Amino acid sequence: MTSYGQFCPVAKAVEIIGEKWTMLILRELLMGTSRFSDFQRALSRISPTILTKRLKQLEEDGVVLRRRLSGQKGYEYRLTAMGKELEPLIEHTAKWGMRWARGQMSDDELDVELLMWDIHRNIDLGKLPDGETVLCFMFSDLDRHKSWWLVVNGNDVDLCTVDPGKDVDLYVTTDLRTLVEIWEGDTDLKAALRDERVLAMGDAYLTRQMSEWFSLCLYADIRPARDEVAAARS
Repeated sequence: MTSYGQFCPVAKAVEIIGEKWTMLILRELLMGTSRFSDFQRALSRISPTILTKRLKQLEEDGVVLRRRLSGQKGYEYRLTAMGKELEPLIEHTAKWGMRWARGQMSDDELDVELLMWDIHRNIDLGKLPDGETVLCFMFSDLDRHKSWWLVVNGNDVDLCTVDPGKDVDLYVTTDLRTLVEIWEGDTDLKAALRDERVLAMGDAYLTRQMSEWFSLCLYADIRPARDEVAAARS
């Protein structure tokens, strides 16, 4: 752990949560991620070694509790009371990032694994028909991880990178940047469908209701600060 050699509470706090990846691990914990494999899916660019190290450090600092899964192999990670108090900090950091650090996304920041993991855990299940619904997202500009399947059944949503062998109810085809911009609230989904930047083929109801069940990023309604500055000048 990095030490700043100061008694300042900001310094002491950053010693615990300031390491690379730690804030993103905390983000995942607050969003309900609890298993090592799921951390890896949400944070696909972190090595297993670093992830293990960060989780162990958070456990030693009292932020996280590791406990064995009941009746199963492996462990789960849960926030302690100390860790839960970080929720406002993570939330305000996200809002600040949407307002001030949004900027133009470079191609290497377009993480399809994070995008699809977020989409799979934010679909509005109440807006989908009863029974099983299978969705297939296809990215026209990718060679690796080109196709993703979401198998929705009740309250369960499985995310697959290998064809699950089920009949697909709706195919959604687009490029990665367009879907990221829709997810973050920078591009309107209905407009993208009209302009055929997003193609939806299959069940007519699912196509018609896509803007209802396809929930956006939690902070998609927060506009960049530059938009407010431009509006004030106009």
